[in-house]
Amino acid sequence: MREAHAGRADLMRSLRPRRWDAISAAVVALLAVPEVLARHGGVTGAAFDVAFAVPLLWRSRWPVAVFAVTAGIAFVQWLVDVRVLGDVALLVALYTVASREDRRTALTAAAVLEVGVLLALARWFHDAHIRSFVGLTGLVAAAGILGQNVRNRRRLLESLHERAARLELERDQQGKLAAAAERARIARELHDVVAHNLTVMIALADGAGYAVRDAPDEAQSALETVSHTGREALAEMRRLLGVLREQDEQADAVPQPGVAEIDALVEQVRAAGLPVSYRVSPETRDLSPGVQLTVFRIIQEALTNTLKHAGLTATAEVELIATENDVRISVLDTGTPPASTTAPNGDGGSGLRGMRERAAVYGGVVDAGPRPQGGWRVEAQLPRR
Repeated sequence: MREAHAGRADLMRSLRPRRWDAISAAVVALLAVPEVLARHGGVTGAAFDVAFAVPLLWRSRWPVAVFAVTAGIAFVQWLVDVRVLGDVALLVALYTVASREDRRTALTAAAVLEVGVLLALARWFHDAHIRSFVGLTGLVAAAGILGQNVRNRRRLLESLHERAARLELERDQQGKLAAAAERARIARELHDVVAHNLTVMIALADGAGYAVRDAPDEAQSALETVSHTGREALAEMRRLLGVLREQDEQADAVPQPGVAEIDALVEQVRAAGLPVSYRVSPETRDLSPGVQLTVFRIIQEALTNTLKHAGLTATAEVELIATENDVRISVLDTGTPPASTTAPNGDGGSGLRGMRERAAVYGGVVDAGPRPQGGWRVEAQLPRR
């Protein structure tokens, strides 16, 4: 529908100049009527009027050519010594050149027409040279200035239309970039949620499998924790997928995990069999929601890697300190270090890369690597402001 409307609008704009060409030609042609009625032998003058009018039908399409033709007709008229009202076609042709061509072409056409004014003064205005010169020159200047003003206005409108189209394109591109960034953010969220919760569930399920015969009560407790963890993971995945489907305020208003939820995260990891000590400074409660979410996800990912790679006898320490200038995160474990010097997920893995991407959003950095005394460390620093 919009394309059809735009097509009709373009058609109307293309027909509008032709309509005004026809009107101007008809007006000049009608000047032949008083030529015929005014005096005997006015047929020659009427023929010149019609000759002046006919080229105006194409003035919008070929303004310079039409001006040249009307100037030639005017010169022939001067040679045969016939004065007609159709000379006004020269002013119309000059206006068209000034409104559609560059300034140099318009000045050249005005100079040609001014020469015609001098020739007309020499032949037909013997008694009032100064007054006639001022009047005719004023008409020439008015036609040229009016045409230039119309040209400037047309160029301004074209530039405004072009700017509006460019802004619309940039707006669409910004929307696509924002959508891509949101998809990347949700992909990181899904990775962290799935990786952490599945790791906890696997650890609990393994523990329940070992204890099902000797300690059935502990096995049952572990299976209940597995069920609870699975439901939490499913609920959080549904929330994230709901953000993909919805773009309203309700989707954005869903609360995100922050510093307050780290306690529950640590307890969940402890239930999976990894002893964790956690220390946090009170100033972290004043962090912005976005920074709190980043802190939570970095700690979650680091503990998930510890569960997966550190071994059965490993322990972990989590420290979260906030100062006036920055926020520092430290997750240390005592597990067996990986054989290589890269992180368990490596620079090419989504885990460490996701932590670094999250920190980079707030101008922070993440450093990970083996500890000299054994185990692994993940350290991050985020600017407070």
